[in-house]
This record gives sequence, C-alpha cells and structure tokens, in this order.
Amino acid sequence: MTFSRLFWQVPTALGTCVILLFLVLLVNECAVARPSKRTKDIAYRETGSPGFSAERHVLDVYAPTKKRAGGYPVVLFIHGGNWDSGSKNIYWFIGRRLAKQGVVAVIINYRLAPNVLVPAMADDCADAVLWTTRHIAEYGGDPNRIFTMGHSAGGGLAALMATKDELFTGLGLTRNPVKGAILDDPAGLDMYDYLQKMEYPNDQQYLVPFGKDPTVWRSVSPMYFVGKDSPPMLLYTGGKTYPSISISGGVFDRKLTGLGIKHTYIVMAGKKHVPMVTQLFWANNLIYRDLLKFVGAK
Repeated sequence: MTFSRLFWQVPTALGTCVILLFLVLLVNECAVARPSKRTKDIAYRETGSPGFSAERHVLDVYAPTKKRAGGYPVVLFIHGGNWDSGSKNIYWFIGRRLAKQGVVAVIINYRLAPNVLVPAMADDCADAVLWTTRHIAEYGGDPNRIFTMGHSAGGGLAALMATKDELFTGLGLTRNPVKGAILDDPAGLDMYDYLQKMEYPNDQQYLVPFGKDPTVWRSVSPMYFVGKDSPPMLLYTGGKTYPSISISGGVFDRKLTGLGIKHTYIVMAGKKHVPMVTQLFWANNLIYRDLLKFVGAK
C-alpha cells in the first residue's frame, strides 16, 4: 500500500492532522541529522574470530560533524529487550539527539538468548567499550571520557560495565575505562536475589538468558560489584514501572549512597517502563538535560 493510499482511507480532518504531524517529524529529523554523521555497522570484534556474528557484533557511531579540539564526550548506549530481543537500529534517535548536542554516541548490538547467556552478552558489551577506547578518536570522540548508558536489560549491562572491572582487566586493560553510567529504568541490577525469590509470574523465562547456576546470576549483577571506587551514575526509574525494577533501583540507590558514590536517583512520576525510553525521542528531556551536564558536553 502506498503512502498516499494509506492516508486516503483516513477521514479528511484526521488525515490532514496525521500528514501534518508526519511532515513536522520529517522536517525535525532533517534538522537533527544535519549537524551529525552516522557511520553504520562497524564490527567491534574481529571478523572471523570464534563466535563472531556479523549481525550482533556491530555498532553505529553518531558524531557531530564539527570537529572539536580534545574531542567530544562519548556515550555508549546498550539497548534493552529482555536479554532475548532488540537492536541498535531502533535507537537511531538517541544517537541523533546526542550528536546534535555535542556528544559522540555509540549504539551497539550484542548477542542474545537463547544463543548465549548474559555473561557472554556482558563480554560483548566490554568488547564494544574496548573498541571505543581504541577507535573513537577517529570519529571525534575523547577516549578518556567514555560513559555507558542503557534502558531495561541494557541498563543493567551498562551498570555492569561501570562496576565490574574484571571485564576489562581480562581484556588486557589496566583499569576500567568507563567514567560513569546513565541507567534508564535498569533491569537486572540484582538477578542473584531476583532469581532466588521467583516472586512474579513467568519468572522462569529468565532462566533462559541467565541459566540455572546462582553463581552466574551473581556474576552479572552490578549490585555485587559496585564499590567505593565506582564511577558516578545517573539512575532513573519510572513511577509506574515494573515493581522489580522499582525495588532494585531503590536498593541500588541506597548502596551507592552508603558507599559515597556520587549519583543522582530520580523516580519519574507516572512513567511506565517503555515510555522511559521512548521519551528520549524528544531532545528537551530531563534525562538528556542531566546527561549533558554529567558527561561535560558544551
């Protein structure tokens, strides 16, 4: 069905409003795209290496077109999707919004269940961070200012990147390169506790990505790796999100506070889980406003 035939079936007044909205969004996207450049489907793991996936071991870079001395801060975004779905291609708008506001954005894919367990997903994310440290200067980013960001399952992985130093020492780095994390309604902050309790309907589904070994659950739970030397964080949960996310977010906040980790914790009134990320379509958003200050964008 063509675009024109689609709107021919909509009542005239409503059709006119929908067309106008479409045109406004199209003009807005053109305006956002002009100050930035997207480089798609860059492999962050060596092609042909064991386990390499041409679909999942890739990332997109969104960079301001104007160069800056010293480079721009970098935000590496990890998508959600229940650890078994999702794609970087959905989140182009985050890349565009950040690049327009003086941030180099790296939006990544990683392998998913049931093909791998969460520890392998964490290894993929760490490999993407490693690639970023080595190559982001080529795209105008500052390799010394890399921050992780994620929503839902991606939020838990973003927190793990910031707190589990072993992920990077195992790759040959002497220190964790992540300077901070932005966690948007993060899931999986404490799967060790969650999977022992099994309090909610359908919790058995999480044994697919996490397996049945409690030591594995703990190994990918940021709650057990955050320490006094962990970097600062921004933590947001929706006022109407899933109870498990709300509860673990509050516990994580209290642990950060107890350890003296600089952070901000905000419960966004009335927000459900999915709108916590779709709100990032709009540039003048609380999370973006906080993020730009947090990463030192100018």
